[in-house]
Amino acid sequence: MSVNRRNLLQLGAASAAISLARIRPSNAQAADTIRIALAAGKPRSTDPNEVFGPDFWAVEQTYEQLVRSEDGNFALKPEDFKPTLATGWTKSDDARTWTFKLREGVKFHKGYGEMTSEDVVYSFERAKAKGTNKTVMANVDKVTANGPLEVTITLKTPDANLLGTTVSTANVSVVSKKAAEQMGAAFGTDMVGTGPYELAKFDSEKGTTLKRHEGYWGNKAKIANIECLYIADTTARTLALLSGDVDIIEAVRAPGWVDSMLQRDPTLKMDMTVPGSFVTLSINLTREPWNNLKVRQALMHAIDRDAISQALAPMGRPLVGLMPDFFPAGIKAEDVPADLQYTYDPAKAKALLAEAGFPNGLAFQSLCSQREDYSSFMLIMQEQMRPAGFNLDVKIQDHTTFHADNRSDKNTLVLTSSSYPPIPTQLYFQQLASASEVKSDGSGGLNFSHYGVKMPGIDALLEEAQVTPDFDRYVTKCKEIELQVLRDLPLIGLSTVAFTMVRRANLDLGYEVKSGYARWRMHQATKSV
Repeated sequence: MSVNRRNLLQLGAASAAISLARIRPSNAQAADTIRIALAAGKPRSTDPNEVFGPDFWAVEQTYEQLVRSEDGNFALKPEDFKPTLATGWTKSDDARTWTFKLREGVKFHKGYGEMTSEDVVYSFERAKAKGTNKTVMANVDKVTANGPLEVTITLKTPDANLLGTTVSTANVSVVSKKAAEQMGAAFGTDMVGTGPYELAKFDSEKGTTLKRHEGYWGNKAKIANIECLYIADTTARTLALLSGDVDIIEAVRAPGWVDSMLQRDPTLKMDMTVPGSFVTLSINLTREPWNNLKVRQALMHAIDRDAISQALAPMGRPLVGLMPDFFPAGIKAEDVPADLQYTYDPAKAKALLAEAGFPNGLAFQSLCSQREDYSSFMLIMQEQMRPAGFNLDVKIQDHTTFHADNRSDKNTLVLTSSSYPPIPTQLYFQQLASASEVKSDGSGGLNFSHYGVKMPGIDALLEEAQVTPDFDRYVTKCKEIELQVLRDLPLIGLSTVAFTMVRRANLDLGYEVKSGYARWRMHQATKSV
């Protein structure tokens, strides 16, 4: 289905007839239960090495890593990470050998005993074998136990930022070796971690119920129970919050949504992680005429990135390069050479198109997901491009088909919305490295532009950044990559969009949400009735 922005409301409309029968108001009103409504159809897994999207909310409460960022924030530098299941650590001068002292007396859920180095080693080996982030784990050579409460991680190449790239990630959440081996495949819908909550029930249709882990090593959770409910329909999810049937919901990241909610109930609280999602636009360099730099430069001048971020306010934030300016490799407009700033200028875009051989403009089609956050961006750009001579035909697809077609290299301009920590090399590797090139058979990665294959890329700079043992040099190399991408334009940073949850005023999280992943822990939360 091809659409324009006038059809947007039709795409986002939800059926109010969907039943709310599975919502039980008495539980939502209870002070000892938090009910979270997530934007998905049903839960898929509770395995920290298999989960995606909303499933992370349950995993975040039940599993822990050796180190963590402070609640409500990303750790921007190695010294910002907080001891969690590790009480301290050291690294070698070449940043290839890291040793962690483990916390004593940490108890697993369901009576599976105390955590030891054997569980930590097992968890890392498991992440290397089956984790969703095996590319990052590939740098881990081995993890060895030095007695019951110490482990050493040996890397193949240096990593000055190991705490952020690897040790604090969900993939290396510490699981009970005994439980995982005993349960086998059943572990995918069960959980045995060390977190402040443990699994009470996994319902493959409705959601996940958690209860307080009474044997938790730290301060126990203040509220006894959490229910993670799955309500994909926007209208049903919104009504559940407004009626008090749930306490907190996943917001819709679409223009005007926050304002409309506050008009209906001005007491609602909006919690936003900044930067949230990185919205990028990959340009397929294998397709004519997008391999022409002048066409790509024209596209940059045809897109008003500031206006896009403002349309998503208060969730949207403009990007100069690919990283937000408060991230280690983030750059500000004043730090960018004038010829790489690409201000919105339809006349200049038109002139560049003419120089590239398209004096009458350029017509093309691009695929887009029907999800509100994707369609909003693409349809806004469609209108912005038109005065510059770009006639974009947007073909809307369901979200699953859209991703499948992208992974099969069937798109021209690929809109991507992904969350990243302040580890810039992760985005660079996933979306720009030649090793991550998309393949037509679906076996490749997320480099939808074919950068580094169809033209020289940033592989050498990325390698230097990844292997330097010095954090400051790491940041310097990443900033060089930012400028190189602005010169070559295989990938455009459009905006960040804060991941947003909306909660009723009687639920207090216990801390302020400023940045971080698209989930956060609820162990400090309190609730009044």
